[in-house]
Amino acid sequence: MASPDYDAAELLAHVTGSSRLQLGLVEPTAEQEAQYAVLVGRRAQREPLQHLTGTAAFRYRELAVGPGVFVPRPETEVLVGWILDRLVGVEAPLVVDLCSGSGAIAGAVATERPDSTVHAVELSPEACVWARRNLAGTGATLHEGDIDGCLPELNGKVDAVISNPPYIPLTAWESVTAEVRDHDPALALWSGDDGLDEIKVVAATAGRLLKPGGWFGCEHADVQGESAPAVFTSTGLFTEVRDQLDLAGRHRFTTGRRV
Repeated sequence: MASPDYDAAELLAHVTGSSRLQLGLVEPTAEQEAQYAVLVGRRAQREPLQHLTGTAAFRYRELAVGPGVFVPRPETEVLVGWILDRLVGVEAPLVVDLCSGSGAIAGAVATERPDSTVHAVELSPEACVWARRNLAGTGATLHEGDIDGCLPELNGKVDAVISNPPYIPLTAWESVTAEVRDHDPALALWSGDDGLDEIKVVAATAGRLLKPGGWFGCEHADVQGESAPAVFTSTGLFTEVRDQLDLAGRHRFTTGRRV
């Protein structure tokens, strides 16, 4: 387990209804101590911390998460920031979030750019339950269905397409942590032998939706720093295709513009 002390403090703050900074001032009740012991036991069995607390922080929002939806990761916040930087100066941008999952990306864009029109597309009915909850009041519109062929009425009109699709190669099964492998939904994780199956669909869909000069950003695995950009380049639909690093210096997302 990567951060046992942090996780333990987060669980104690959760059961006592306090913050981590206030824990030294809190005296848990007997009932809270019992609840805490149960949660610590579940975490020791590698159940995700976010499933135990029911929340996940993402940029400036707190999201509801649990079984059936992918838990958003800090790395994806960098991708959102990159897209938002590209949209500075674009009036009332039209943005599409493909493979939306919990709605983390769509909700962040909609709240940080309240003048934007944001559409989120997600295939999983279970994930859509969480996305509807997280997108309520943001102004973003959720569409339940496959990204392939989605939103034809927006063809050639979109300012930015952003996606955190499934990208883990099936061959990487053994290397994936138990928290991810056993608790995140398979639909949000695996994408063919090389992990590129859904990225190819994202590339085709972004090419169809984006207006000339529109931006895309697509997350990928750190081992796909060459193969993911090659997917977008091979379509002939994009220029300025680059691979970008996350805060840990790992290859994490591909960006570019519609020709």
